[in-house]
Formats: sequence, C-alpha cells, structure tokens
Amino acid sequence: MQKTPTKRSIKTLDFNCDLAQGYGVYKNNSEYEFLDYVSSVNISCGFHAGDPQTIRKALLAAKEKNVVIGAHIGYSDIQGFGYRAMELSDDELEALVVYQVGALMSFAKAYNLEIEHVRPHGAMYKKASEDFHFATVIARAIQKCSQWLTYCGASGEIIEKIGDYIKIPISEEIIIEKQYNQELGIEYSLPDIADTESCIKRLQTILHTSQVNNTSDGLTIANIDSIHFSNKYSNSLEIIQRANSLIAPEPVSYGRVKTSGWVD
Repeated sequence: MQKTPTKRSIKTLDFNCDLAQGYGVYKNNSEYEFLDYVSSVNISCGFHAGDPQTIRKALLAAKEKNVVIGAHIGYSDIQGFGYRAMELSDDELEALVVYQVGALMSFAKAYNLEIEHVRPHGAMYKKASEDFHFATVIARAIQKCSQWLTYCGASGEIIEKIGDYIKIPISEEIIIEKQYNQELGIEYSLPDIADTESCIKRLQTILHTSQVNNTSDGLTIANIDSIHFSNKYSNSLEIIQRANSLIAPEPVSYGRVKTSGWVD
C-alpha cells in the first residue's frame, strides 16, 4: 500500500553516493573520500562507467568501510556517461538490467559480499521517474536477479506504485543538489544547487518536516528514505561532511528493521 506523505520529522535516513565512476586511465579517486560519510554506495557496472579493476576496487573499499553495496545500472553509453537517452524494447531493457545486476552480484560474491539495492543512473534514472511502464520493466528485471533487492529511485508516485504493483522493496530518494517542482519532479533544465549553505538548509527542512523545497518557492511533502550526494563539485565533500553533523546516516534496510521493533 502506498504511503501518504505526511509532514513529520525524519529520524532515520540513508546517505548514498556513486562509486566506480571511472574506467581505464580515467580515474575518479575523490569519490572514495565519501565513504566515511555515507551508509550506502551505488557501484557502476561497466556500461555507463566502471571496468573490472575499478569495480573490484570499489567493492573492496566499501567492504573496508562497512557500507551497503548496490548496483548502479545505466545505458550502454560509456562515452556519454549514461546521460544520453536510448530507445530500447522491453526485452532489451530487461536484458540490460539483468546483465549488470547479475555481474555485480557475482563479482560481490567472489569477495564474500552481497548487494542490497539497485539504482538507475542518468538518463535511465530520469525516464524511470517519469514512465511507469519503463520503471516496471526495470523492477521486474531486478526481481529476476533476487526478490530481496531494493529498487532505489526518485521519490514520488511512480516508485510507490511500482512497490505496490510489483511487490518489490523500494527506497525513495531525493538528490540534494537537484531542483524539484511542486509535483516532486526534477527540473533537469535548471542548474543544480551547488552551494553548501543552500544544500544544508534543504536537508534541514527535509529532516524537520519531510518536505522538499520546490521551484515555486514552496515546499512539497515527500516520502524520503535516502539522500543522494554527488561528488562532482569542488565543495561536494564539504556538503556531505556538514550533512553528517545533522544526522548519522543508516542504510535503508537497517532503518526498516529498527522501525519494525526488531532492534533498538
């Protein structure tokens, strides 16, 4: 059953970031600095970014820091970093998802690790937040890999319907730097909010009221399980460090166990 968003304070929240965003000679070593401040990571699977060595390094780094691991799936577009839209049939999309999730699951198993969630990237993330059928194909493909995997995507009506319709665990996400409209859609034509103080104020509003600042100078109530932090700005590390001073992040799965009463 869909959760009706209500104005409330948030006591448990996951912080996530992306890993293995380089490939070959193109490295992104700054992303590893985030591991001290997040509770989960999304590891690229080789299609929009990542290669065997980079993925292995990311898995072992996440293991060392004891953060939850997820698959970061995207279009086969390494030149465009997965930001270019592609038209795929349902069968093509399903195969693309199963290939990437299955590869990371096997890779993780080799190092006695398991993945807990799957998060689309870039153009795939955008379309999944706007197109119910498209998101349904992704969710069913994830379930073919494991019924225990959580589908992580943009907070809003579509992912909530997916959770009900497909019976898949979901994690509703807000990207701290993105601008949202009144319907909780990301305004991709607008620039990111990249200054530290603005991002921290937005997070404070989320924590205190479960509301997201929108582009109409108002607030939109949302169900929020996780906050995504980018590392593409010079102050990105400062933003997530400041965020950690507001709340200690916890993985979505652990937060749900706490809520159930199984642990204190």
